Amino acid sequence: MELAARTTHVTSSPTLAIDTKAKQMKAVGEDVCNLGTGEPDFDTPEHIRAAGIVAIEEGFTRYTPSSGLAELREAISEKLKKDNDLDYKPSQIIVTCGAKQACMNAILATVNADDEVIIPAPYWVSYPDMVRVAGGEPVIVETSEANGWKITAEQFADAMTPRTKMIILNSPSNPTGAVYSREELEKLVEVADEEGIIILSDEIYEKLTYDDVKAVSVASISQTAYDLTITVNGFSKAYAMTGWRLGYVAAPENVAKAIDALQSHMTAHTAAPSQKAGIAALKGDQQAVGDMKDEFQVRRDYVHDRLSKMPNISVVKPDGAFYVMIGIERTALTSQNFCDKLLSRQKVALVPGIAFGNDRTVRLSYATSLDVIKKGLDRLEEFLRSA
Repeated sequence: MELAARTTHVTSSPTLAIDTKAKQMKAVGEDVCNLGTGEPDFDTPEHIRAAGIVAIEEGFTRYTPSSGLAELREAISEKLKKDNDLDYKPSQIIVTCGAKQACMNAILATVNADDEVIIPAPYWVSYPDMVRVAGGEPVIVETSEANGWKITAEQFADAMTPRTKMIILNSPSNPTGAVYSREELEKLVEVADEEGIIILSDEIYEKLTYDDVKAVSVASISQTAYDLTITVNGFSKAYAMTGWRLGYVAAPENVAKAIDALQSHMTAHTAAPSQKAGIAALKGDQQAVGDMKDEFQVRRDYVHDRLSKMPNISVVKPDGAFYVMIGIERTALTSQNFCDKLLSRQKVALVPGIAFGNDRTVRLSYATSLDVIKKGLDRLEEFLRSA
């Protein structure tokens, strides 16, 4: 059976592949330290779980509007105003099956065949494939450790062509943990404004920032930024709700309407009980979010301190998310070889940087217990000393 051409350029997620392999090894009794997965190791807070259970027990299991429950979209609107200084009406908000679908919907609604989309690298693995599925062309712009893994306004301007339609920004970033400052975003918005370039701002890690760093929503920069930006967020990371598949997109009215129409023919909507849980997450006690963030910071500090003392690697201290990008150029190994050898010799799972567009790096996730992190770093250090 002949496949559609669009499928020939799309590959399976390498981060999920690493996680699957590590779990398979553990299932047969191998002592694997999985530092590859991008999933919080905490349970969904109790009051959120309870809201989902009540919804099921009360029979709230039928179709909802494709854009999401009115009460949930109102709660998201209030959250965006309170937390992000953003004025989005509920009609501008579409609830999705996770932030991943929100990104895909936004791209499908705005990117035409042969449009170019600028993507800073290292990037989240799905962005380029999403653009290709929409018929667009990803334009990868390499960032550097020296600049904190962030694209500059000058790089953005140099990468633009008459075909440029969009730039994708992810702050805090997966895989680097980089967080753009207000000043950096202002300069990027200035460049985007010159040619009316759409900014897709993926803010799924916004609540996970450390020290005195605060994530700034791009659309809050100015009216110009607001008009150019499609804001994506969700519940997976801050509320440990990865399996609930709950995200959202907030956009100008015409974009939101187009996304709603597209979604009505795809998933229609995310699960009704998940939406009730989302309402509880936004309106309920936020203490659990702060507690998880504090634990992630303890892990971040420990990981960075250990890595900065290890031989033959380099590291930039991340300001957000729960990842560290490790520079491995001095090992003379490709990122895939590095990860394969580390997994086979020391039973430690990391993700090769080639998956994120940089073959000179590997990604470590500290979204697991400190005991596993300590053991994994001991093994990584032994590997580096013998490599």
